[in-house]
Amino acid sequence: MKRLTALDITYGSVFVCLMAIGANIAIWFPFLAIPIGGISVPLSLQTFFAIMAGLLLGRKLALLSICAYILIGIVGVPVFANMHAGLFVLFGYTGGFILSYIFVAYITGWLSERQKKFKLGSAFQIALIGVIVNYLIGVNYMYLAMNTWLGLTISYSITWISMIPFFVKDVGIAIIAAFLIIKIVDRIPKPTIRSV
Repeated sequence: MKRLTALDITYGSVFVCLMAIGANIAIWFPFLAIPIGGISVPLSLQTFFAIMAGLLLGRKLALLSICAYILIGIVGVPVFANMHAGLFVLFGYTGGFILSYIFVAYITGWLSERQKKFKLGSAFQIALIGVIVNYLIGVNYMYLAMNTWLGLTISYSITWISMIPFFVKDVGIAIIAAFLIIKIVDRIPKPTIRSV
């Protein structure tokens, strides 16, 4: 693996901060929380920032950035949703979404590295794949958590149906990510660790 440069560390740090901001957007705008099954699930921009990390940074640096974000939260800095921190957040009903960002960033980064030049269609496909990965991991983990260690009984179909508003929001975000990437990718210096 190539050594990280100051530019790489800066890009990675920016995405760590953006993930923390995206997780807590509902703190500043409380109407961005949707009640589901007696609990309130905040809307966030983390999926967007994890996808953008992959698209801009490539798989290695995006993976390092998201892992750094999660580790910062695990050690006690309140960067997870609702200003929470600690290892036990990962065992909550949204813990699977937090863990899924690792895969979202890596997979979108890996796919973006195969693009010679971003076009809107291919950028949207990559972003949409990121959203699908996010939901496959996050919703299945949510169902497992609620029906086992959290002691909340909810059917598998209701778990997925309850996530439709979030999924629609994240598909919209994937469209925005695709537009943004084709506008900015050639205007900023590429990370040196990126494989292409």
